[in-house]
Amino acid sequence: MKKIAITGPESSGKTTLARLVAAFFSAPCVPEYARIFLHLLGRPYGQSDLPAIAAGQARWEDALAALQPPLLVCDTDILVIKVWAEYKYGACPPSISALWQQKRYDLHLLCRPDMPWQYDPLREHPDKREDLYPIYLEELQSAGLPFIEVGGSEMERLRTAVALIQSGFLLINDF
Repeated sequence: MKKIAITGPESSGKTTLARLVAAFFSAPCVPEYARIFLHLLGRPYGQSDLPAIAAGQARWEDALAALQPPLLVCDTDILVIKVWAEYKYGACPPSISALWQQKRYDLHLLCRPDMPWQYDPLREHPDKREDLYPIYLEELQSAGLPFIEVGGSEMERLRTAVALIQSGFLLINDF
């Protein structure tokens, strides 16, 4: 099984790309747990909610991975929660850092924030995407994880992802 994580700042096209890649390969897609959690929370979230969000995301991913599909597409990863905790609250809870260390993917697709901002009631910082992007880039680089940056239109992103997946990720060491 190959696991791909779609990561990057809010409103950078993660969900769209995850759905397109999953549909192209008829692969399961792990949804973003935070959306359901926050919808059901019934109050504004706080830093103390982030470990539950990370744990829920990990459980959903583990449940779909247990089915052993040839390809598993993850519409977000623990890195998104880690970066958000550090950016918004100045610190990441240890349980999130531990999950970030445990979770491994065959490839990360890092979405550039080069598409127009789209309003969503869960998005908080339309003007901070450019500030957040280098944090994701540094995290992936410093961890030595396989990743490729994707940008441009939805179809350009999909073509890049499909080419990498079909090649067996032969290009991931070129970054």
